[in-house]
Amino acid sequence: MTSQKITEQIFKKQSFLCIGLDVDMAKIPSHLLQEEDPIFAFNKAIIDATHDLCVAYKPNTAFYEAHGVTGWMALEKTIAYLNEKYPDHFTIADAKRGDIGNTSERYAKAFFDTLGFDSVTIAPYMGADSVEPFLTFDGKYAILLALTSNQGAVDFQTKTDDSEALFLKVIRTSKLWQNSHRLMYVVGATKTEQLGQIRRELPDSFLLVPGVGAQGGSLEAVCREAMTPNVGLLVNSSRGILYASDRADFAESARHQAQLIQDQMSQFLQGISD
Repeated sequence: MTSQKITEQIFKKQSFLCIGLDVDMAKIPSHLLQEEDPIFAFNKAIIDATHDLCVAYKPNTAFYEAHGVTGWMALEKTIAYLNEKYPDHFTIADAKRGDIGNTSERYAKAFFDTLGFDSVTIAPYMGADSVEPFLTFDGKYAILLALTSNQGAVDFQTKTDDSEALFLKVIRTSKLWQNSHRLMYVVGATKTEQLGQIRRELPDSFLLVPGVGAQGGSLEAVCREAMTPNVGLLVNSSRGILYASDRADFAESARHQAQLIQDQMSQFLQGISD
């Protein structure tokens, strides 16, 4: 998978939607609990119902790790199903890893080689030698946490030193790392005041943008501040799509919600085409 292929899929589908596969067993339809693997059964139904409306899927690994071996097996089956049946989709392991060099090498191998993800989210706090091992894999990406939408982000990310906010220092430093062209960046949709600034720092990079919808972020504001001629955006939605219904029609309801978002995205993409 390359950024060019992602862009091609965006214009083909008229969508830059990423669907977060964050499976909460307390929220999935009760009839699925009778399945041998309820998590995979839920994911498969969601993927089959929405694959033509999105360009990426993002399982948050915590929702799988919490169930031990059975959860990890469900994650393996989910990514294997995506890679086999819908290989044109960009896959993101939302794992937020970040450790010293040889440990990062093992994490990278686990997600890229063993599981077959296209990318993995990375915490940059430990610096270059914790991130660069992820950047040695051709056709794979590390998605760096740059400016997140959670309440605690202000504890560190927006603090200034020598008139420079920490999130900007992280971004500027990361561009100096080996194979930095394989970096993407997480920027919360609620950070509209900083989005334009971040885009100016990263004119050619893809931004993974969570927080539209349930967390209060505006798709219009994200597009206004950060969309490029090559789009450069993957906007994530999880709960609003996954749990649109807790009944037998859950997959159809998920599709309906994804369609609503795709319709909006299509309008913004028309602005580029025009």
